[in-house]
Amino acid sequence: MIIDASSMPQTVNNVFIVILAISVALLALITFLMIYFVIKYHRKKNTKPKDIEGNLVLEIVWTVIPTLLVLGMFYYGWIGYKIMREVPEDAMEIDVVGRMWAWEFEYENGMKTDTLYVPQNKAIKLNLRSQDVLHSFFIPAFRVKHDVVPGLENGFLWFNPTDLGSYDVLCTEFCGQEHAYMKTKVVVIPQEEYDSWYGTPADTTATGQAQSDEDSAEAPADNIPEGLALLTNEGCIACHTLDGTPMVATSFKGLFGRKQIVISNGVERRITIDDEYFKKSIVEPGADIVKGYDNMMPVPDEPLSEDDMKAMIAYIKGL
Repeated sequence: MIIDASSMPQTVNNVFIVILAISVALLALITFLMIYFVIKYHRKKNTKPKDIEGNLVLEIVWTVIPTLLVLGMFYYGWIGYKIMREVPEDAMEIDVVGRMWAWEFEYENGMKTDTLYVPQNKAIKLNLRSQDVLHSFFIPAFRVKHDVVPGLENGFLWFNPTDLGSYDVLCTEFCGQEHAYMKTKVVVIPQEEYDSWYGTPADTTATGQAQSDEDSAEAPADNIPEGLALLTNEGCIACHTLDGTPMVATSFKGLFGRKQIVISNGVERRITIDDEYFKKSIVEPGADIVKGYDNMMPVPDEPLSEDDMKAMIAYIKGL
C-alpha cells in the first residue's frame, strides 16, 4: 500500500508518473517498429545488397524529439527539486546525527531522542550530519531522502507532515554490518500534544487535531530510566544489546563484574569489567577491545559528563 503522509508525495509522485508514462510510450513505440521492420523488410539469404542513403528529416526528428522529451523530464524534475530545497522561514529545525547504526534527533530546546517526534501540519527542517561513515536518511511515506555525508555540515531536508501516525525512517546507504537494522520512526502528533511534550506554550494557530484514536499517535513517554535514555541517545544500544544476545559488540546484560580477555595495544590480558573499564571505554574506545570483536565504536562528539557516565553504568549494572 502506498502511503502519502506529507506535503511532498504529490510532487514526487507526479514526476514519477510523467517519466514512467513517457518511458512506457517509448518502449511500446520502439517494440512495435522493431517487429514491423523485421516483418516488412525480411529477405531470404543471398539477396544482393544495395547502398542506403541517409534521410535528413528522419535524423532531425529522432534527434529533436528525444532531446525535447529529456529536457521536459529534467524541467519537471527540477521544479519538484526546487520545492524540496526551499525551506519555509517558519520551519522548526531539528538536528539529526547518523552513526553506526542508529539515528539521534536533537531539538532546539536541547532534548535528544532516538525517535523523531514532530507536530502535525508544521514545516520541519532536518539538519543532517554523520558521525562516522556515509548514511542516507529516508522517510518513504514522506518521499524525502538525503545522503548524510561525514564532514559535510550543511546537508538538510524538509517536509510538512499532514497525517497523524508513525512512519518508518530508514538508512538507504550500505553503512556496515548492521545497516539493515538502522531504522527508527517519525511520529506525527497533534500540535497541542507536541507542545505539552516539548514544553512550549500551545500555538493558537496550530491546525493539527486528533481525528480518532487510530489516527492519533501517543506522545513520547517521560518515564524512561536516565541511564537507558543516555545509552539510546548516544547510540550504544545499536551495537550492544540489553538481553544478552551478542551482536557486533558484547551485550550489556551480565557484563558488569565479568572476567574478560581484552586486547590492549596488541597484547591479550584478563581484566574485570568494572566502573573504570566502562569510563575508559567511553573516552578511549580502542584502548581495551574485547577479544573476538572489532573496534567500531566512535568517540563521542562531546565528552560525557561524570554524572552521565555514572547513570549509564548504574543502568548496565542492573541488567
